[in-house]
Amino acid sequence: MPDVRGVQRITVELPSPLRALLQLPDAPLALTVHAPVTIGAVLDVLEAQYPALQGTLRDPRTKQRRALVRFFACEEDWSHTAHDVALPDAVASGREPLLVVGAMAGG
Repeated sequence: MPDVRGVQRITVELPSPLRALLQLPDAPLALTVHAPVTIGAVLDVLEAQYPALQGTLRDPRTKQRRALVRFFACEEDWSHTAHDVALPDAVASGREPLLVVGAMAGG
């Protein structure tokens, strides 16, 4: 739920290797994000709170998503959506998590 200042509590689920890097428990992260809640805004908060993630999920210079990182919201792939597009209300209100997934590559 947003408060009067447009601040919203959301949840983000990170893959196990990133939780291990940050020494976090196996649980979703609760983040406070200013509205509008976008992937870019979420990544800004994640990188500010957890500096070890800088450069891990997106290029620090261009802010583009790393090739093997995917974002899912409400069971839809948001990986190729512009990072300034508002996430679905279910994610922005904290009812559903934003999933950060490491993609598999190889043959």
